[in-house]
Amino acid sequence: MEPTPLIRPRSFVVRGRKTEAQQRAIDEFWPAFGVDFDGSPLDLDALFGRHAPVTVEIGFGNGENLLALAERHPERDFLGVEVHGAGIGRVLAAMNERGLGNIRLVRHDAVEVFERGLAAGSVDEILIFFPDPWPKARHHRRRLIQPEFVRLLVRALASDGVLRLATDWEPYAEHMLEVLDAEPALVSTAGAGAFIPRPDSRPVTKFERRGEKLGHAIFDLEYRPRG
Repeated sequence: MEPTPLIRPRSFVVRGRKTEAQQRAIDEFWPAFGVDFDGSPLDLDALFGRHAPVTVEIGFGNGENLLALAERHPERDFLGVEVHGAGIGRVLAAMNERGLGNIRLVRHDAVEVFERGLAAGSVDEILIFFPDPWPKARHHRRRLIQPEFVRLLVRALASDGVLRLATDWEPYAEHMLEVLDAEPALVSTAGAGAFIPRPDSRPVTKFERRGEKLGHAIFDLEYRPRG
């Protein structure tokens, strides 16, 4: 039975322009490493040409974290979901320069990818780092972390999988805690209502550095399926 489509505001606005170099990278490398998502289920083993643990990063931005992790963990496969073409082009160019073959990219709304594309229990790790906090009260409904989307994340996670999140916007961190703690299928590794210490496994990105320069604290969260 197909899941009922989610009817909700978009959690993103497409901004910025691609450079000529980024567009060239897309033209040259998208056929090999891009996924033209059409709403059909994704065969992850076929996409990567092997069976391996899969990490999905939602909204990878300029790709710093995605690239660093893929380079650090050649034994894992990484699916990056992003709507901004500039980030797509940058990652494709960097993949070519570094000789990385364990990344595939989807340029599509993450909600629809999880709703239609990812089978139950098919993902070992989900990363959501520094998503748009939509700070104005009238825009809070656009925030990605909402109960309906969390249920899609839980469905995609393997029974021993992990969901990792980070933000530098304290009101959004509190919102994440409230939504995720309320999901009965998840359990926080730090305990209800608590954040985890910053993990050494998470590379420092420009978004984190920018937040720190603004005097923002960094909040990390980690959840696993409830056994």
